[in-house]
Amino acid sequence: MDRLKAMSIFVAIVDTGSLAAAARKLGCSPASVTRAVAHLEEIAGERLLVRTTRRFAVTEAGARHVATYRLVLEELGHLEARSRDIAVSGSVVITAPELFGRLIVMPVVESFLAAHPHAQVRVLLLNRMVDLVGEGVDVAVRLADLQDSSMTAVRIGEIRKLTCAAPGYLAERPAPKHPSDLMNHWCIGLNEAGAQELWRYRESASARRIRSVRVTCRLALNSAAAAIGAAERGMGIVRPLSYQVERQIADGSLISLLQDYEPEPIPIHMVFQPRRGGGGAVRAFIDHAVPRLRQTFGKSLRR
Repeated sequence: MDRLKAMSIFVAIVDTGSLAAAARKLGCSPASVTRAVAHLEEIAGERLLVRTTRRFAVTEAGARHVATYRLVLEELGHLEARSRDIAVSGSVVITAPELFGRLIVMPVVESFLAAHPHAQVRVLLLNRMVDLVGEGVDVAVRLADLQDSSMTAVRIGEIRKLTCAAPGYLAERPAPKHPSDLMNHWCIGLNEAGAQELWRYRESASARRIRSVRVTCRLALNSAAAAIGAAERGMGIVRPLSYQVERQIADGSLISLLQDYEPEPIPIHMVFQPRRGGGGAVRAFIDHAVPRLRQTFGKSLRR
């Protein structure tokens, strides 16, 4: 029998208080537990356990040896962990939309670097579509339906396009009941071009067809964070993505409006070149990030 396996079994016997319990804990047969003890006693040249039909007692030699076995197994665990860290080395270049990257992606990057001290990450937070091949990017997070079939994509979850206003704003004006009511409200736009935007909604609460509503933006900005901040201060109605205002919706500083008219959710994908996702630091990052992001959006803002 393998000596390390026998050591693990002997430690489990001492920790659980019986041979049968050790077998159940390790998922092995009682006979293999008995063989492990016999193997170690043969190597040690002395009795480690005094056994009866129902009970056992650890001998003085057994207590001495089990302490050694614990140290050996603990050090082996440390060595295996260090080997895994060393194995994940190299660099990963990641891109994501600016606010999504700051709020959602960066905590995942930081936990990846903590787990793999020999890896390096470069993050590009850009509010534009990035050419992964032309710009040397390994992994992209995209908030959209995918069109480029040459890339490998893993679906992370989905987000929603919301309509929000602060309680203070709504205290002075009746909340819109239908998207057409927005024409009578102050709206906050996310554009650099001018004072009007087309906001898309379902035609009715039960319809799938989308219609556009032209709104006049009393305030227009090119920053989602700035637009949300203005809405919190009562400057008007804003259309953020759900992840951008999860905290504000939860604490009541913004109220979600027109929920029955929201368009279909927007999918989130992690995209990478097939050859880049096969191994090394890139593969390790994908394996680290995907379950964490899926967990985040499993708990994200819902209706």
